[in-house]
Amino acid sequence: MSLSASSDGIKAISHTDPPPSSSPPSTHHPSTLAIHADDQLNRSTDVSPALHVSTTFRYARDPNDLVPAKDQKTPHPPDAHIYSRETAPTSTRLETLLTPLLHAPCVTYSSGLAALHALYVFLRPARVSIGQGYHGSHGVLALQTKLTGCRVLALDCAADDLGPGDVVHLETPVNPTGEAFCIKAFAEKAHARGAYLLVDATFGPPGLQDPLEWGADVVMHAGTKYLGGHSDLLCGVLASRRDGWVQGLRGERTYLGSVMGSLEGWLGVRSLRTLEVRVQRQSGSCGRLVSWLHGMLEGAGGGEMVREAVERVRHASLQAEDMEWLRQQMPNGYGPVFAIMMKNEGLARRLPSKLELFQHATSLGGVESLIEWRAMSDAKIDTRILRISVGLEHWEDLRDDLSRGFRALIEEENTANATSNPPAPP
Repeated sequence: MSLSASSDGIKAISHTDPPPSSSPPSTHHPSTLAIHADDQLNRSTDVSPALHVSTTFRYARDPNDLVPAKDQKTPHPPDAHIYSRETAPTSTRLETLLTPLLHAPCVTYSSGLAALHALYVFLRPARVSIGQGYHGSHGVLALQTKLTGCRVLALDCAADDLGPGDVVHLETPVNPTGEAFCIKAFAEKAHARGAYLLVDATFGPPGLQDPLEWGADVVMHAGTKYLGGHSDLLCGVLASRRDGWVQGLRGERTYLGSVMGSLEGWLGVRSLRTLEVRVQRQSGSCGRLVSWLHGMLEGAGGGEMVREAVERVRHASLQAEDMEWLRQQMPNGYGPVFAIMMKNEGLARRLPSKLELFQHATSLGGVESLIEWRAMSDAKIDTRILRISVGLEHWEDLRDDLSRGFRALIEEENTANATSNPPAPP
């Protein structure tokens, strides 16, 4: 109950909870689910969910309603909060929204790497097969090896090298190139040996691919990227249909302590409302930019500056030999990140400074377009690589920005060469 001033004096306004709305049927489209899947949690007349910051919650006032911890059943009802390291209204709402979008129950964490660490703690694999990709994942795996003696195998290791309970860690699309791997093939390889398939689908957010459909046992997202989509929150997500996994992960999260903060959870809910429209726009713009750049390298008119600066463009849409399975795995478009390999390190280092719309920063998935000389954050990467995350700007403006950047870069290069190598005197 709250108070309101009016011409008749101060009145009490009742905020009696309305009956909870039922969840929309799963037959609704993702864009509808992203707005209504949490309707069941509404307990007030607010259209926009409130930000709950409390860390602790009152027990029932009636002593007869108090249930000792040893007698409590799990999972708890979605509104039965005790302490925010276990559950909280905002993170529960976020997980409720994510579940139909990911097609599986899920658990949220304070970051993508926190989610990955939690999974390895939960599974305790003796061996992990992993390829090139995000360097942070390799850092988490190095800690796991230090703690448990876990062996690290190559992603293309022989199937016989795997055993029951081992993990195949597949990143697809992969960081930083945006190229894709066949999930079904790796699922068959892992399952034939009793191993599990983990798919890091950060670069292929909901709407572009569903790894569980192709055999993944668990899907991870660094929700900081596309799920958050505004470069203003840290978040990690694990989703799985395997019996007891999500319940077990949620229980262990209580003691790992890697829960999302209330503000981050609230920002995540806000972001998911527009996930589909954001990702569709970013994916489409990325595809057009990749096609334009690839065409320039293949000899299209006006591409001289691009050909002088760029060695290669890398992206899933250019994997012509893989289209038979790739179009099935990603039927609605490819990831909004691609990479360009410059002719040399110097060109890669300087191109970001020639651009106006692309901001030179790490991370990806936000509404703004980013370019990163990847050597700034990955010590083992080829120093000629630039990673590009396409935002919501119009793709033609981004194309023109890149075109001007290449021109300025090559003109600067030619001027420097002329200065250092003056013509011989007659």
